[in-house]
Amino acid sequence: MNAKLKLTLSTTLVALLSIIISFNMFAPRAIPGSNTHLDGAKIIQLDSAFGPESLAFDPNGDGPYTGVADGRILKWQGDALGWTDFAFTSFQRKDCVRPFAPEMEHICGRPLGLRFEKKTGDLYIADAYFGFQVVGPTGGLATQLITEVEDQQLYFTNDMDIDEIDDVIYFTDTSTSFRRRQFLPSIFSKDKTGRLMKYSKSSKEVTVLLRDLAFANGVALSKDHSFVLVAETTTCRILRLWLHGPNSGNVDVFAELPGFPDNIRRNMKGEFWVALHAKKGHFSKLALSYQWFGKTCLKLPLSFMQLHSLFIGGKPHAIAIKLSENGEILDVLEDTEGKTMRFISEVEEKDGKLWIGSVMMPFIGIYNL
Repeated sequence: MNAKLKLTLSTTLVALLSIIISFNMFAPRAIPGSNTHLDGAKIIQLDSAFGPESLAFDPNGDGPYTGVADGRILKWQGDALGWTDFAFTSFQRKDCVRPFAPEMEHICGRPLGLRFEKKTGDLYIADAYFGFQVVGPTGGLATQLITEVEDQQLYFTNDMDIDEIDDVIYFTDTSTSFRRRQFLPSIFSKDKTGRLMKYSKSSKEVTVLLRDLAFANGVALSKDHSFVLVAETTTCRILRLWLHGPNSGNVDVFAELPGFPDNIRRNMKGEFWVALHAKKGHFSKLALSYQWFGKTCLKLPLSFMQLHSLFIGGKPHAIAIKLSENGEILDVLEDTEGKTMRFISEVEEKDGKLWIGSVMMPFIGIYNL
């Protein structure tokens, strides 16, 4: 095929895809029986910041704390004081002045999953570029704990959960081939280089528990610590690795979901809230069913926003799912029109409220249960 014909075909396909996007032809439908009142969430804007991916409350119940796109970790101190700087993951802060600059993430850092250790007050951080880190209760510059595993650099550190009984931390590295800012190419190419790992605080050793995961993402321990969950975003499912008991070492599918899971957070009852970046629509089903189609889309002259719009079905929306301890769907919350919440990345339940983060919005949401 000559260059002129390739250009003509590419231009025609891009034009067709643009029409599809503008008319929401691939927009996913509401989940039957879902609660569509998530648009009633209260919004707390960030101050000159973007993308509050994960939320965590300290052992005193203060916060939440959240990591944002310029490498900082912010603390919410109520309406009177608002957001204040608490920590940062890179010492190179001079040029980290724009709220959203993906091309600077490898310099400024990009904190994703956050978890506090209750007995020490230390905040553990999964930074997509600088690996696994920790910062003390007073904040400041985080200390790097792990930057490579099995002589391989952590390439896209994503989320974690802490087992304070066994003194270990479970965490994910999403991919060994794609960086965070390449998350769409990672999904569209069906990359399966993600890992779930265990870090021993006493020995400082890291053990790889699961390999070949398709976009390893959120992590959550069960209430009795008998298993750990890991979100496999590309396949729209949650995997369960048994840690103790007769099934120890076995892996099974905990839940099949109607969209792409991000972080998982357990509530006081032992149930799990899963934030979905987006529901699975016609286009994303096609791209993930036929690898050649997904890879072809990556070669087209589409901007990130155009490709992302196709991926989500052309219409921004938000969806959160609550799962039982056995993986059954208990509740589905939606903002089907994206009026208030969009592209949510985490749902943290606290005191009758859901605190909601979004990796692609400049605010967090609070929804009253």
